[in-house]
Amino acid sequence: MPVSRPKPRRTLCWIALVCLLAALPAAAQEVVTLPAEDRPLDFRFEEMYRLGTLAGEAWEQFGDVGDIGFDGAGNLYVLDRQVEHIVVAGPTGEFVRELGRKGEGPGEFEEVHGLAVKRDGGAIVTDCRRLVFHIFQADGRVERTVRMDFTVDVLRIGNFVVQPGADAIIAVPSAADEYIPRISPWLSPRERERLGGTLEMPPPATSHAIERTVLDGRWAKTDTIAEGWMPPIDEGAVAALPAWAQGNRTAIQFALGFPVLVPDLHRAFRPDFHWGVLPDGSVAFADSSTYTVRIAAIGPGVVRVLRRPIRPEPVTNRIMRAERRRRLNELQANAEPDEDLQGERERIENLQFHPVVPVIRGLATTWDGQIWVLRRGEEPLSDGPIDVLTADGRYLGSYPAGATVMPDAFGPGGLVAFVEKDELDVETVVVKRVVGR
Repeated sequence: MPVSRPKPRRTLCWIALVCLLAALPAAAQEVVTLPAEDRPLDFRFEEMYRLGTLAGEAWEQFGDVGDIGFDGAGNLYVLDRQVEHIVVAGPTGEFVRELGRKGEGPGEFEEVHGLAVKRDGGAIVTDCRRLVFHIFQADGRVERTVRMDFTVDVLRIGNFVVQPGADAIIAVPSAADEYIPRISPWLSPRERERLGGTLEMPPPATSHAIERTVLDGRWAKTDTIAEGWMPPIDEGAVAALPAWAQGNRTAIQFALGFPVLVPDLHRAFRPDFHWGVLPDGSVAFADSSTYTVRIAAIGPGVVRVLRRPIRPEPVTNRIMRAERRRRLNELQANAEPDEDLQGERERIENLQFHPVVPVIRGLATTWDGQIWVLRRGEEPLSDGPIDVLTADGRYLGSYPAGATVMPDAFGPGGLVAFVEKDELDVETVVVKRVVGR
């Protein structure tokens, strides 16, 4: 099968079109153009403590670290999915309390998935089997449970964040990397009928909806704050699905409804969706290949657009050859002895590509309202500098490439936390404080 290669002129036209569309703001949107030149930031990390080391206490030994987060007092909350509970450590790493355990009673979990921490020390935990949100008070006591807004037979499970100052959470379900089905989507209609059920899939995702879910009653209520751009599925990849999938309408619906979970349906270098919640409850998000960060408020939607004049790099023949070679080498390195790799090799050789390499590789928000934007590095899939912006449109500077990875959690007073693994794959949570900035 011949490989479709983008023509240089067409690629440049595509870039121009993206930039033109990005330059057309809706009414009442403030557009801020940030400086093009990097301004180095001088900073360092001061390590505060580590949890999960082999020499640590029994309470801090983690089996599968999920979400982590800080409260306003600097306490760290760590969700351990394997043990089905949350450990709370104090500002110097001392044990404070545990929340939840395996079970079916109040505050007990059948299958814990996610954790979001409130500034006052309360916590919200998702239970994907009971389909509820467990809400804990600041002292660790169970406050109540709220039923999920579950209207289809497959639940998207993704990260969520507490909206500051409100009894609500914010999430982007279309960017979820896990799901909970009532019946497997891969079963044939006859097999599903034999099991006594149907499978209603969510509609295909055509944009990234940033959703706000209010938890002030017995049932969760969800609305949309803003919508971000989602690259379309590669139609050629859909046509190339195996015969068993082509004849299974539900499997196709699943692939279209959960694009993040089916990477083979995407072009290489497809832009990801990055977002974070700011202290006033608004959301910063980046949804395209260009350096564009949007600020969306509850109610009016997008109110500000932050842009740096950093153009995306066109995907050339050289870049395509290098990426195919990298994937083939990775495939071979991870193959089992005598494994038949012919089909995977053909898929890589026929791989289609997004026209440009995305500029932004990550985004996070801090407790004091900063926006950390991770840019790409020298290679298409490498990490580069981290820019520090403010929501009102100021560029504070950049941490140089390699100075730090993006923290897994931010806390008050410059606290940050990272989840690390040692050579034995033992997970450790490292808490540091940013000095300087």
